[in-house]
Amino acid sequence: MSDFPQFPEGFVFGVSTAAYQIEGAPSEDGKGPSIWDDFAHRKGKIRGGVTGDLACDHYHRYSEDVTIMKALGLNAYRFSISWPRVIPEGEGKVNEKGLDFYSKLTDRLLENGITPFPTLFHWDLPLELQKKYGGFVNRRTAELFADYSEMIVRRLGDRIKNWITVNEPFEFSCFGHALGTHAPGYHNIFLYFKVLHNVLLGHGLALERIKGIRPEASVGAALSLTPIHPASGSEEDGRAAALANQLLNDITLQPMFNGSYPEPLWSKVRLLRPSVREGDMRVISRPVDFVGINNYQREFATYKWFVPVLHMDLSGKDIAEHAYVKDGVQHTSMGWEVYPNAIYESLMIVKNSYGNPPVFITENGAAFDDAVSTDGRIHDGLRIDYLSSYLSRVSAAAKEGSNVRGYFAWSLMDNFEWAAGYSKRFGLVYIDYPSQRRIVKDSGYWYSDLIKAQAPKGHGSAMRLNN
Repeated sequence: MSDFPQFPEGFVFGVSTAAYQIEGAPSEDGKGPSIWDDFAHRKGKIRGGVTGDLACDHYHRYSEDVTIMKALGLNAYRFSISWPRVIPEGEGKVNEKGLDFYSKLTDRLLENGITPFPTLFHWDLPLELQKKYGGFVNRRTAELFADYSEMIVRRLGDRIKNWITVNEPFEFSCFGHALGTHAPGYHNIFLYFKVLHNVLLGHGLALERIKGIRPEASVGAALSLTPIHPASGSEEDGRAAALANQLLNDITLQPMFNGSYPEPLWSKVRLLRPSVREGDMRVISRPVDFVGINNYQREFATYKWFVPVLHMDLSGKDIAEHAYVKDGVQHTSMGWEVYPNAIYESLMIVKNSYGNPPVFITENGAAFDDAVSTDGRIHDGLRIDYLSSYLSRVSAAAKEGSNVRGYFAWSLMDNFEWAAGYSKRFGLVYIDYPSQRRIVKDSGYWYSDLIKAQAPKGHGSAMRLNN
């Protein structure tokens, strides 16, 4: 166990999931449809033509899943609350049966010594709000998000202290509204910054409401951070990388921490900018108690004179068929380079440029080509290598002064991976989708042993669930 990276006392070790990706039960007990319920049923949108209608059936199997978390020694669980499950139309009447699901899940977690870290918005917007207001294109949805957040915290805040308002505003705004590859499926660059601003505004409004009723609550947001490196040593590529870092990283960090959008990016996108009302930036930059970092990789930027406005291009890759090695470097089955220093660089961005607030790694993990072996186990050594190398860099950042407080692996279990459907497996727990059987992978046991290695001597490793 001495080979495991070490972390500060009290460090949180958990896993993350999202409601649409695991819950299933899309219309059960009064739940309303979300934009992902709609999008996944459109022809050609999801790989394999699948939907999240069943997913991991977590709605019915949550107790079993908490038992697995307990057996692995996890002390925290980041899940998301489905807005349309608790308020089917996004505003108005509360669905008590839907709210009761999250109340029972919370109680089950606490009974097993697992701290809940719910996310209030992880992309599954109520479809009715999309139809009625255009979703987050309209700032009215930001106001309704604050209403919904207040209701949830009033009902569950007696047992839950830690709250994440929104997940990855950049991805939701870009993939769902500029590129059209995610719900709601718009392909309009003019919507991108408007939606991003309104999601950030919703975060700030929700934060104010939560603090107003639960001053002791700890509230933050989960942001994607992807360090951008120049593709070459040229001055032009260097400028392209600096601008790309503003577009992907500072575009959310700077409004939240400094109350402004980053320059020179903001000047360059003058024609795309949304209407920013007086007081908006004050709301968005209300102090958070922590920031969540979702990191998986780095990207490269290249200067392109013919690209309008930004004059740069990113080296984004299409989803790969399988994991592969290129030029001696391992890539995941998403086609993403395994580059452990990306998570260290992300932590250093927050430490050195944004005042070193408390940080949680709210997502980090890898998809590989998992299969059940003849012995009934899943021997996912590549994932163990990935987790070990990335967590080692988290440990290094902590030793160098990063105020990192915890790590949530993505994900507890294989799940519906958005546009990739069920073709990619990120879980520490294997899901046999036809039978819904759960099988803890070798990586799950490795993570459990890492957690035990932080504890006082005398603690054993995780119970072997599959024997």
